[in-house]
Amino acid sequence: MKKTLYTIASLCCLAVPAARAQVYKTEEPLAHTYSIVARDPQTGEMAVGVQSHWFSVGTAVPWVEAGVGVVATQSFTNKSFGLRGLELLKQGKTPEEALAILLKDDEGREVRQVSILDAQGRVATHTGKQCIRYAGHITGKNFSVQANMMLTDKVWPAMAKAFEQSAGKPLAERVVLAMQAAEREGGDIRGKQSAVLVVVKGKKTDQPWDDKTIDLRVDDHEKPLDELERLLKVYRAYEHMNNGDLAVEKGQMDVAMQEYMKAETMFPDNLEMKYWHAITLANNGDVNGAIKLLREVYKKDANWKELTSRLPEVGLLVLQPQDMKRVLDIK
Repeated sequence: MKKTLYTIASLCCLAVPAARAQVYKTEEPLAHTYSIVARDPQTGEMAVGVQSHWFSVGTAVPWVEAGVGVVATQSFTNKSFGLRGLELLKQGKTPEEALAILLKDDEGREVRQVSILDAQGRVATHTGKQCIRYAGHITGKNFSVQANMMLTDKVWPAMAKAFEQSAGKPLAERVVLAMQAAEREGGDIRGKQSAVLVVVKGKKTDQPWDDKTIDLRVDDHEKPLDELERLLKVYRAYEHMNNGDLAVEKGQMDVAMQEYMKAETMFPDNLEMKYWHAITLANNGDVNGAIKLLREVYKKDANWKELTSRLPEVGLLVLQPQDMKRVLDIK
């Protein structure tokens, strides 16, 4: 990988005036890619979605902070634009002002592509004149799409159209739809390798560890967007599981069962979801219902039966001895 970076950087240096040679540095990832920054005006959530034919694009392009904004920095990526851009927003700068400050002293501005969106939905985007064709961007209300080194010039217009037409859906799903539209128009001329989806809350809380609500990365995959879509579906299923657990804590068993069933419907072969659904049934007196589910789980992996035997010692399964024997004697 290091050798590849040096090779590509050297070739690119030959294509521009010598005075600009210092612009291309091996520590700057070559994230030629397409991305979207977006905000949901109803929830205030902000997101960045990225796909590229480059390994682990999620480590370089997206930068986010709840209550502040999001940044996508790509092409010949200047990673400092991420943290510096967010800091400028925190200082009260608009995205346009922040972008102007970042680019002012950057000798590589013409090979940069960067977009900044703040918590108010304001956005500013720059595509340098020396970004590899096809390259461009479109900004709209609460979003911006940007792309470089694309197969055609239809990629980012397709992204913008898909995002605008998906109004009403959850923000994460809208971002994925926009990226899928990019692929249908050819996407990155080199193909595809990695993708990322990050979503943060619109307002900062006193529990910053929970301010990033979605953080999904596909670092190396033949079909990164398909995998990203699958991971988002898994995330949604586990949201139902968490909602079920919360309902159990509140004694709302009908709600809990509905949430567990929604999760299982999305991933019927997921043993974890089926298992904890069964344990919840058992703890709430429906041992027969629990046994029905546990039989399916044990049949596929006997280790779950061993786990069941360990739950009473930590208070996660509270049954009468005869019922405990029933759930462990399942054949």
